[in-house]
Amino acid sequence: MTLAHDDIGLEQAISRPYVQTLTMAGALNLALADALREDPEVVVFGEDVGALGGVFRVTDGLTARFGDRCFDTPLAESGIVGTAVGMAMNGMRPVVEMQFDAFALPAFEQIVSHVAKLGNRTRGALRMPLVIRIPFGGGIGGVEHHCDSSEAYYAHTPGLTVVSPSSPQDAYSLLRAAIASPDPVVFLEPKKLYWTKGEVDTSVTAAIGRARVVRDGTDVTLLAYAAMVPVALEAAEIAASEGRSVQVVDIRTLSPFDDATVIAAVRSTGRAVVVAEAPGFASVASEIQARVSERCFEYLEAPVRRVTGFDTPYAPPKLEHWYLPDADRVLDAIDSLHWEDET
Repeated sequence: MTLAHDDIGLEQAISRPYVQTLTMAGALNLALADALREDPEVVVFGEDVGALGGVFRVTDGLTARFGDRCFDTPLAESGIVGTAVGMAMNGMRPVVEMQFDAFALPAFEQIVSHVAKLGNRTRGALRMPLVIRIPFGGGIGGVEHHCDSSEAYYAHTPGLTVVSPSSPQDAYSLLRAAIASPDPVVFLEPKKLYWTKGEVDTSVTAAIGRARVVRDGTDVTLLAYAAMVPVALEAAEIAASEGRSVQVVDIRTLSPFDDATVIAAVRSTGRAVVVAEAPGFASVASEIQARVSERCFEYLEAPVRRVTGFDTPYAPPKLEHWYLPDADRVLDAIDSLHWEDET
C-alpha cells in the first residue's frame, strides 16, 4: 500500500543546510540519515522501507545512500523485532519500522517479553539499544488496522521508553536521542502530521523524558501529545479571542512521564484539560488525569477534564472527523470548568 504525495521535503534533507524547513517525514528521514552516517552500528529495516522508501516515504533514498544498512524484510513483524533483539544484544543499534500501528501487534509478545525485560533480566549486563518506529493515530482517511492509537499498551509496559513528537523539530531531535539511547524506545509517529512543515535545526537537542510548554497562559492548561498538540494550540488561539489565556504543554514523552513540568504548569493555572485521540477508558489520558488530580488537588479550581476519542473501534474514513477530538470539543471542555467571574 502506497500513499503518494508531492512535497515531503526530502530533497532539502539530502542537501542539508544547517537550518531548513522540512515536513515531519523529511525531518525523520534526515534523523535516520544522520544517524546512519555517523554510527556504523545503526541499521534500518522493515516492510517496504528499502527501495520503496516506506509507505510514508520516511526512509526514501536511504538504501541508495547506505546500501544494505537500510533493507526490506518479509511481512513478519514478530520476526522483524526478534531479529532486532538479536542485533541489539550484539552491539548494533537497529531501528525497525512497523508499517502501521495495528500491524505492530503480532510483534507485541517480542516487545513485552524480550525488548522491555532483557536489561532487567540480565541486571544490566545486556542493554537493548533498539528503536521501534510506529506510525500511529488517525486523520489520514485510513481503514481498520491503519489508524489505531495503541500508546497505552506500550506506556503500560515497564522497561519501554515511549516517545511521540508533534513537530518536525522534535521529530528530528527526539529520534536522534532515541537512536542514541542504550535502552529500547517505542517511537510513535503521528501519521496526521507527516506532511506538516516547520524549521529543523540539526544542532538542537531534545531530552527524552521532558515535556515542553509550547504556549504560555494563565487561565487553563491543555495537556496534549502528538497530533493533538496542534488541536490544543488551535483551541488556545480561539480561546484567546474570547478573552481566556490558555497554556499548552506538549507531553512528548509518555513514559517516563515528566511530572515536574506538567505539575508546575497546572499549578500555575489551577485548571487542566487532557487532550488525546485514543479511546478514553484505561488510557494515557486517564493516567495523566489521575496524576494531575493527585499532585495538584489543592491547587485545582475545577476537576481535570479529558477530551479523547470514543470507546469504540476506530471510525471508518467518512466518520473519523466525528471521532477525532477537535478544537470545538476542547473549547467545550474549557467552558465546562468552574469560572468564578461568570457565576
